[in-house]
Amino acid sequence: MSQLNWQKSSFSGDKADCVEIASEGDVVYIRESDDPTHIVTTTRAKLNAWINGAKAGEFDHFVA
Repeated sequence: MSQLNWQKSSFSGDKADCVEIASEGDVVYIRESDDPTHIVTTTRAKLNAWINGAKAGEFDHFVA
């Protein structure tokens, strides 16, 4: 894993407790900015499927 370019949502503003994401090839890295040592990995295809499901409301019951 080389030096990653971590990004966070513009909706986070200057808050420190947000989710950050980076990618290298087909691997996507996800971490929380307030605890950057714990990193979850997935693939672009799996992340795309999850985002499409979230947009379709498949996970709304977790936050409602």
